[in-house]
Amino acid sequence: MTRRTALAAGLVLLVLLSTGCANQQPAPARSPLPYPPIPQVTATATPAPTQPPAKPSRKKPAPRGTVGPLNTQRLTGVRGVALTFDDGPHPLWTPKVLDQLRRAGVRATFCVVGVKVRKYPALVRRIVREGHTLCNHSWQHDLKLGTRSAAQIRADLRRTNQEIQRAVPGVKVRHYRQPGGKWTPAVVGVSRALGMKPLHWDVDPVDWDDTSTVEISRRVAEQARPGSIVLLHDGGGDRSRTLGACPQVISSLKRKYGITRLR
Repeated sequence: MTRRTALAAGLVLLVLLSTGCANQQPAPARSPLPYPPIPQVTATATPAPTQPPAKPSRKKPAPRGTVGPLNTQRLTGVRGVALTFDDGPHPLWTPKVLDQLRRAGVRATFCVVGVKVRKYPALVRRIVREGHTLCNHSWQHDLKLGTRSAAQIRADLRRTNQEIQRAVPGVKVRHYRQPGGKWTPAVVGVSRALGMKPLHWDVDPVDWDDTSTVEISRRVAEQARPGSIVLLHDGGGDRSRTLGACPQVISSLKRKYGITRLR
């Protein structure tokens, strides 16, 4: 290649390169969006409104009839409420119960057990002397007495009455209460034949089962109605809780209904 030819080729190359650069256009800038982007919101569950805790519903006592099982006596027959104390006499608890009744000026019924009458006849005499009523509660608190023969039941009840009358000659025993309230036609029939009314109850705070003093008072207040017969205990175990409930029970019943003595 001659010098002149090489020079011509270089000029052509320069021309081509300058033409390409001139034809290149800069990339257009991105135009901004006409409005800002919508932020993404994560949905969250709306908390349910807090409800106040429901108040515990206090169950109303089941409807009760005017007579007890097998037509036994459940009510006094008047507006006044009767207090009854079972399973004594007891050398510690019975005198304390008698003291409270005397202070309150009210009378009660004591359902006494024959073997305890034999052991503590002076307490039976005090019960009668202070104007309370006696009730036969079997010879030794036999829960199965009602299932025995009529002859066995009669012997048991007669023996208990004889022991009561040995402690207090001439006293009338007009009521019989079956241990545990386990009445049968046989025991009801024998007690009536011996001139005693079968005595049940209308209010039972279950004071014999380690029930607290406060609970005994509450149960009596909730269950009582005009003419109720209230079941309590002055024997058969530790009766400190019953004794502790007596002032409140007596005061409340006396104010609302009056307290009457069974005759």
